[in-house]
Amino acid sequence: MSDNKQKLSDLNVIVAGQGGDGSLTVVNVLADILRGAGLRVYTERDVLSRIKGGITAATLRAYDGERLCISSDIDLFVAFDQAAIGKYAFRLNERSTVIYDSSNGEISSDNLLPENVRLIGVPLSRYAVKHFRRDIYKNSISFAVIGRLIGLKDDDMKRSFEKRFGRRGAQALKYNLDALEVGCALADESGLEVGKGRFEIESSDSEPHMLITGNEAVAFGFAVSGGRLFAGYPITPSTDVMEWLVKWLPKFGGVVKQAEDELSAINMAIGSALTGTRTMTATCGPGIALMQEGIGQLGMAEIGVVIVDAQRSGPSTGMPTKPEQSDINLLCYGGAGDFPRVVLAPGTPEECFFLAVDANNLAEKYQLPVFMCLDQGLSQNTATINPIDLNKVEIYRGDRLDEKQLASQDVYKRYNFTESGASNFAPPGTPGGMGLVTGNEHDEFGLVSTDPVNRNKMVEKRAKKMVSMIPELPRAISHGVETADIGFIGVGMCYGVILEAMDLLAEKGIHAQYHQVRTLWPMLDETPAFTARCKNIFVVEYNATGQLAKLIIAHGGEESNISSILRYDGIPMQAKDLVSQVMTKLNLKEDEVA
Repeated sequence: MSDNKQKLSDLNVIVAGQGGDGSLTVVNVLADILRGAGLRVYTERDVLSRIKGGITAATLRAYDGERLCISSDIDLFVAFDQAAIGKYAFRLNERSTVIYDSSNGEISSDNLLPENVRLIGVPLSRYAVKHFRRDIYKNSISFAVIGRLIGLKDDDMKRSFEKRFGRRGAQALKYNLDALEVGCALADESGLEVGKGRFEIESSDSEPHMLITGNEAVAFGFAVSGGRLFAGYPITPSTDVMEWLVKWLPKFGGVVKQAEDELSAINMAIGSALTGTRTMTATCGPGIALMQEGIGQLGMAEIGVVIVDAQRSGPSTGMPTKPEQSDINLLCYGGAGDFPRVVLAPGTPEECFFLAVDANNLAEKYQLPVFMCLDQGLSQNTATINPIDLNKVEIYRGDRLDEKQLASQDVYKRYNFTESGASNFAPPGTPGGMGLVTGNEHDEFGLVSTDPVNRNKMVEKRAKKMVSMIPELPRAISHGVETADIGFIGVGMCYGVILEAMDLLAEKGIHAQYHQVRTLWPMLDETPAFTARCKNIFVVEYNATGQLAKLIIAHGGEESNISSILRYDGIPMQAKDLVSQVMTKLNLKEDEVA
């Protein structure tokens, strides 16, 4: 390694411009090439709910280890439009470098950049139009400048382009490779010759990794667990689940149905699951609201369906592309009447996969709706994970009856009373397995009944499931120092921020632990117990009312020990901000800790 260069261990890059400028493409290609260099990568997006226009950004972190969040310190900012600089200047510091499109002149002094920021103006758009007659090629030109700055080798950049654009055809590949060459020439003119990059980056034969989003991992888990029908309606940010399954589920012998709306989607799902087919749908808050009647039918008719909620900022349409965790109450309490349901909350893409398997097992065995509680960040941000070990997948389908088993019974009762609350099930069409399905209260055969004795028994039968399944529900994962008096609770995209904040606190001599809840409903005793063990519990969540904290308190959490740290402006938290809020709540100052 050169004496004047450092090993790349933590790189944070923002690429921003008008929607349609290709910011996400640049970040995705950079993520792939850095992953090939043995680094783990994580990406975020800040986009608008429109096809083109408006300032948008994609952000990448490449780390020698695991970080599932973007750092508070940005190393490189690439601006395709100077208006983007004003929007994101607050994230920069005096050590940051800004590459900007100088086609229309130098940066205005009104952009309020920190002092000592390194500025590199490159006429990206002008050269894209000059050489290719299309402005969009400025993103491929910029990639060469970015690569030279951080220390990528020209051959490695070329190979990454061949991998990315080769599938688009020979002409598209040629133009992008030519744009890369133009960028290399501009980099030379800017003083970024080969070998003068900031870091020493070597290609490596690193262990194979997956670069995947939470939505993709959920879809993958559904398919591997035996899921065979997905019914859904496109809605941001859940649509990626359906898009992945459209491509891959038919290869597993499955079917994807795009419905005309969320009401149709949940009713298609009900019909599919009623036949004994593992079924899933995916939506977000407004879709969950529309599905409520169908979800109630799942509860009354005891039909198992997995429902993915990729939460976004609400209420109503809200901010469709921004993260929030404000559907927790809706998932845990929503619907008319009392009926059992399960709410699972993964924190990483890998957990999205395995909890999708768990969700399908629970839904089918206990014959009830199971929600997967995601958020926009976990759903759509990409992360490097280890290859998924399919040998860890276990599938169980509950008490299903075939023709031979039915023949041995005197009579088949679809809703027979059992110790677990889950009745045995014969798929419709099985000889001797006729049952009735209704949204009305019913007896063991499915016949409508308003008898008070039967009503009590049926309500209690369904409620038993919530007790019977407890040993099978995913337990919380503990991180950090188990004896620490400071504790964190958070789900979804809070995972990475909390873990990094704990590392920053440890550097100050402040130790903490993280109780990563994975089953929100039914609330397991372990979570209220955790709030009694720690004197200072910080529940971190993306909503305005502290829904997760209140859920924990309602189920025995020690309210006097609990403080909420909330965010609901649509901007992802950063670890340094979380540390600052924790220290403020603890009445600590920087000079009081070592």
